Amino acid sequence: MANYVGALDQGTTSTRFIVFDRGGKTLASAQKEHQQIYPQPGWVEHNPAEIWQRTQEVITAAMAQANLKPADLAAVGITNQRETTVLWNRRTGQPACNAVVWQDTRVAADVAKLTRERGQDVFRAQTGLPLATYFSGLKIRWLIENITGLRRQAEAGEILFGNIDTFLVWQLTGGATGGVHVTDVTNASRTQLMNLKTLAWDEDILKEFAIPAEMLPRICSSSELYGEIGLPALAGTPIAGILGDQQAALVGQACFTPGEAKNTYGTGCFLLMNTGEAPIPSRHGLLTTVAYRFGKQPANYALEGSVAISGALVQWMRDNLGLIKTSQEIEVLARTVEDNGDVYFVPAFSGLYAPYWKDSARGVIAGLTRYAGKAHLARAALEATAFQTRDVTGAMEQDSGIALNQLRVDGGMVENDLLMQFQSDILDRPVVRSQAKEMTALGAAYAAGLAVGFFKDLNELRARWSAGKEWRPAMEAGHRERLYRSWQKAVARSFDWLDS
Repeated sequence: MANYVGALDQGTTSTRFIVFDRGGKTLASAQKEHQQIYPQPGWVEHNPAEIWQRTQEVITAAMAQANLKPADLAAVGITNQRETTVLWNRRTGQPACNAVVWQDTRVAADVAKLTRERGQDVFRAQTGLPLATYFSGLKIRWLIENITGLRRQAEAGEILFGNIDTFLVWQLTGGATGGVHVTDVTNASRTQLMNLKTLAWDEDILKEFAIPAEMLPRICSSSELYGEIGLPALAGTPIAGILGDQQAALVGQACFTPGEAKNTYGTGCFLLMNTGEAPIPSRHGLLTTVAYRFGKQPANYALEGSVAISGALVQWMRDNLGLIKTSQEIEVLARTVEDNGDVYFVPAFSGLYAPYWKDSARGVIAGLTRYAGKAHLARAALEATAFQTRDVTGAMEQDSGIALNQLRVDGGMVENDLLMQFQSDILDRPVVRSQAKEMTALGAAYAAGLAVGFFKDLNELRARWSAGKEWRPAMEAGHRERLYRSWQKAVARSFDWLDS
């Protein structure tokens, strides 16, 4: 009898494979980073072949670590960096080019042109998304129009598209010799090509973007049997769950009731609120997206606020400025001062996402005086994540009409007590970290386990969630609002750095 369930977590900077027991505890885990490729300013790429290689390595390593056989796993779920666009050859399985990562801004001119002609919200009614460099649709169009021969191949049915989930499922289930070409509703909702109401590819948008429908995967639910894995370490194991990484974290946090919300602090920062079985249009700069769909049940939707740079700012201070040697050192450095010294860091390295959607914004450090030192800069970098989360939370409460009682948090940065306390202070809300840490992977494992009966139902998953640590607001209200007003002034100074 299979006693475990696996999760492949393919993220922006690394790939992990984790094996969970029935109680959601980690039995085995392996992780490997992949290269970040920056061909020119604003461009961010990954090598899909490298990601596929890392995927095979971490699966093999984790299974060997616990001396597991394929039959020990009931199923495997996949969660992935969203919007990152992969094109590959149907016959050979070889990538047609590097993957264009969600942070990439090469389609900024296309976004600007369409926005001038049709308005930023031209596709929002169908897709829940504004025009932005973030999503997959314009990335696909750019690739097939700018790489010689690719449009002809795509129209002939020789080139396949997928976000990372689709590419890995195809490879894991046989690749060029029978690989399954599918995606789930959460990933499809991030392409700006899927209609939120029908949960099908929108023919009008495909025509507008001149994208051949033959390239696109079949849209499935987030929890069903898609195929079986062919790798020796997992031979015959079902792939039965797919969720975009932020939706997976929502599931891992057991936010199954409308109004429940989570924030994940990773490379970027992503706050999602479950809004139930009806999509809520945003009027305050958020995204309307699919939260999950389990089997044949109705889809649940979410409001999402996406922040491009949070943990990546700490990495930038480490790698580009050399102010710290490890990411963990930033809290130690920031604690050497009592406050930010009136320094504010707006990390609009590739524009601003929610709730501003300013592709022409660029990063600024505001409020510098001779008094300011590297510790103030470190503190300002941490506070930037909390301020951006408040921006999003305010918009979410306005759109939904629901005041958050608490914010459930996960991701690498939640180990930073200074940041989490400041987050609670600036939100004036309790911030709660769950006892389990691997929320994204756990969500994918839950989706897979539900599909094969390893987990009974959502009530069982709700019962598994428990609070680990809680931070409560302790900041005087007037001080909180003074800080936030200064942050808003700094944000305004980042706008329109690039000329149209």
